[in-house]
Amino acid sequence: MLVAGVDDAGRGPIIGPLVIAGVLFDDGDVPKLVDFGVKDSKRLSPRRREELAAQIKESALKYHIEMLSPAEIDKVVETGKKLYRLNRLEARTMAKVITILKPAVAYVDASDVLPERFGQHITENLTFRIQIVSEHKADVKYPVVSAAAIIAKVERDKALSALQKKYGNLGCGYATDTRTIRFLEDWIRKFGSYPDFVRKSWKPAKRLKREAEAEQTKLI
Repeated sequence: MLVAGVDDAGRGPIIGPLVIAGVLFDDGDVPKLVDFGVKDSKRLSPRRREELAAQIKESALKYHIEMLSPAEIDKVVETGKKLYRLNRLEARTMAKVITILKPAVAYVDASDVLPERFGQHITENLTFRIQIVSEHKADVKYPVVSAAAIIAKVERDKALSALQKKYGNLGCGYATDTRTIRFLEDWIRKFGSYPDFVRKSWKPAKRLKREAEAEQTKLI
């Protein structure tokens, strides 16, 4: 039986893409992932995740990666309630990944507070019958989801690293990082608008823009 694991990386950051990855394995080969040392990606160092990602890609029957740009995220978030719209976007994208992998069973890490609803939203976007196992912390419970999470995280890190090389120190991309906030403050004061790798719909981004505009008004 063919099984897939699907997970995301970069749902919350204010900078960079949201990455969704899926991997396909024969059910009998899933124990190999445990032998590799696959586990919750957050418990692995960046270097170890890169090593495991290479092993996972090599041993998987198939894998697929989707990157959602800040512009795509902003488009759906601005048209309705942020979390609801973002959940639906993720569900559609996970359905796209599952359609490409075509497993008999797909294990997904649910983004919705109601995992059953998240699974239903994925099913609504599929054109073939499949069992969806949608659960919270699926990346901890199921090695095949852990494998997908590792690939997603590595791809997200690569994207952020490319931005770092081009634009300088922008932190980890989360609004809780003072380096990220400092980068955004400096950028908006200098250019007046954000670059395309920033999620403009995020509240901290809007706040910083308002503050920069208020400062400019005082100077006039």
